[in-house]
Amino acid sequence: MPNVAVLDMAGKKVGTIDLSDAIFAIEPNEAVMHDMVVNYLANQRQGTQSALTRSEVSGGGKKPWRQKGTGRARQGSTRAPQWTHGGVAFAPKPRSYRFTVNKKVRRLAMKSALSAKCAAEEIIILDSLTMTEYKTKTVADMLKAVGAEKKALIVLPEVNSFVIKSAGNIAGVKTAQVNTINVYDILNADKLIIVKDAVAKLEEVYA
Repeated sequence: MPNVAVLDMAGKKVGTIDLSDAIFAIEPNEAVMHDMVVNYLANQRQGTQSALTRSEVSGGGKKPWRQKGTGRARQGSTRAPQWTHGGVAFAPKPRSYRFTVNKKVRRLAMKSALSAKCAAEEIIILDSLTMTEYKTKTVADMLKAVGAEKKALIVLPEVNSFVIKSAGNIAGVKTAQVNTINVYDILNADKLIIVKDAVAKLEEVYA
């Protein structure tokens, strides 16, 4: 059972916490984590790319020259792909790239990502993260105090607009709640900062 120090917003150790083996100490499955990252990135695609095929480009109705006798290759239209101003061969059209992943795979990927972060000692447990005003400096000072000045993901037990909007001004810092975290954001962050109350909710959902 991993034992992790609990820090306050000033970076001082105020206690320790035992993390669940079922979530933070399994053997990470790289294959399912890869599947979830691919799924997340695919679902972010807008799928609005579009180009015109030869049938959609205006013009080209007249045969440019007669079929035989000119010595040139036969051509039926000036809007074929090999012509300037012609259509695009196999032109992309708007479509959805979304696909779903099995629920058991999603759960295993989440546990694998959390366990990988724990094994790499990249998890920071905060005793609490309370703010009563919108102030980016408060979040920036906290990140510096706990040693998470690069890319960081802050996991909150519930929506806290003061924290979310204050952290939103800092490059590389993202916030999420227990029910909105995803494998990509966990793996992409250099440090995973979890508020102590959120740990209990994570264990309740995924244990």
